[in-house]
Parts: sequence; structure tokens; C-alpha cells
Amino acid sequence: MTVYIGNLSYEVTEDDLSAVFAEYGTVKQVKLPIDRESGRKRGFGFVEMDSEPEENKAIEELDGAEWMGRTLKVNKAKPRTPREGNSGGSW
Repeated sequence: MTVYIGNLSYEVTEDDLSAVFAEYGTVKQVKLPIDRESGRKRGFGFVEMDSEPEENKAIEELDGAEWMGRTLKVNKAKPRTPREGNSGGSW
């Protein structure tokens, strides 16, 4: 069970996010994607939780909440789909 968190502060750490979500249940993993070009966090992340009820409670409580000066967008993560034409070659 994975939760998507959008509109994160670029200052947030995996430990920060883990601590917030731990209030709603067991956090298995936290990921904060990094932009390949800039090396900077991309402003969103993913938290994997232990159970769906924990995930649902976190979504219910945190979606729209203000944290670190930002209004969070929190929902169930959608499965990643491969991009069309992304073979790694040049155009």
C-alpha cells in the first residue's frame, strides 16, 4: 500500500515524512524522487504503509493539511506506467 504526497516543501526529508505518517500506522518505506538534471527534490514523495486502513486514515487526515508552509495533496499512489517511446535513445 503506497500513498502519494504532492506539493511537498523541497526542504522535507525522508525522516520528516516518515515521522508524520508514523502517527497513522507502520511506515515501511519512504521515497523522495530527485530530479536528474538539478539533483534537487521534485516536490513529491511516496510512503509505503503496512495496511490499507492505515493508508486510508493518513489520506483522510493529511489531504489538504498545511505542513511546512505547503498545502499537501495526499492520495493513493497510482501504479507506474511505462512512458511511450522512452527507449533511452535520442530523438
